[in-house]
Amino acid sequence: MNADYTVRTQRLPQPGETVAGGQLEILPGGKSSNQAATAALLGAQVGMFGALGTDTNADFLASKLAGAGVRTEHIARMDGPSGTTVITVAESDGENTIVYSPGANHKLTVDYVRSHVAELTSYSVLGLCLESPMDAVIEAARTAREAGMTVLLNDSPFMAHLPVELIENVDILLANEHEVAQIIGLDPDIEWVSADWSAIGQALHKLGFDRAIITLGALGSCVIDGETIERVDGVRVDAVDTTGCGDSYMGTVLAGLASDLSLADSARLAAYVAAYAACGYGAQASYGTAQQIYETFSL
Repeated sequence: MNADYTVRTQRLPQPGETVAGGQLEILPGGKSSNQAATAALLGAQVGMFGALGTDTNADFLASKLAGAGVRTEHIARMDGPSGTTVITVAESDGENTIVYSPGANHKLTVDYVRSHVAELTSYSVLGLCLESPMDAVIEAARTAREAGMTVLLNDSPFMAHLPVELIENVDILLANEHEVAQIIGLDPDIEWVSADWSAIGQALHKLGFDRAIITLGALGSCVIDGETIERVDGVRVDAVDTTGCGDSYMGTVLAGLASDLSLADSARLAAYVAAYAACGYGAQASYGTAQQIYETFSL
């Protein structure tokens, strides 16, 4: 859970360059927090597990999650600042740069996970990211897997070489095309339109991932579910800010899986939810309810 300090500029600065920006905004963010908010807004029953600090941002972030419908009573409070990010958004094309300061997120412990086993395993799906310490992430994955939950890992912030113990306790990998290229050693200049998805699926299988979603930006995504491979088209919109779009995508997949949708159908729904988020500013601030998304795209 992070407070996003966000400034909009006409374009992103080059290294060593200063550009003029607009008014500073403080918005609710953080990868898992964004995903939880998305899933709750779509109607899923969602609980957030993690850590906030003792600063004013902590109350702000918790209240925003609760307002989205997320259960927050199991969030730990740690001395010191909450997580923060500094975000620059280009108004010309909606692209962004993000610098992350973990704060309380990096104080999450294995003991915290073990003290919340009953609450954690009362859910059917667990979404994990890598903004918390790896030992706590692994413990959460192991705990959930042993309880029969579905575990979805978003390899972000990206790690090319994930611990074997984590891979063994993950059911589904979510990563973008550039990350997957590094994970399995593909040419970074690969033409994804004509990619050999069967070979990519086999390479991921050798690493321990039998199920995966590879997001491809405007090209949509590819869903690998065992031996079944499906391409899912993207949804084109005039983007104003892509901050948090990937998180809204994962939150939708989590909600879909918890509602017994297939992995491919969850990805299809996620394409619309992420496209809706790209049309607004901020991460959680741009997310819509199920009704808003249905009405926007006439679904």
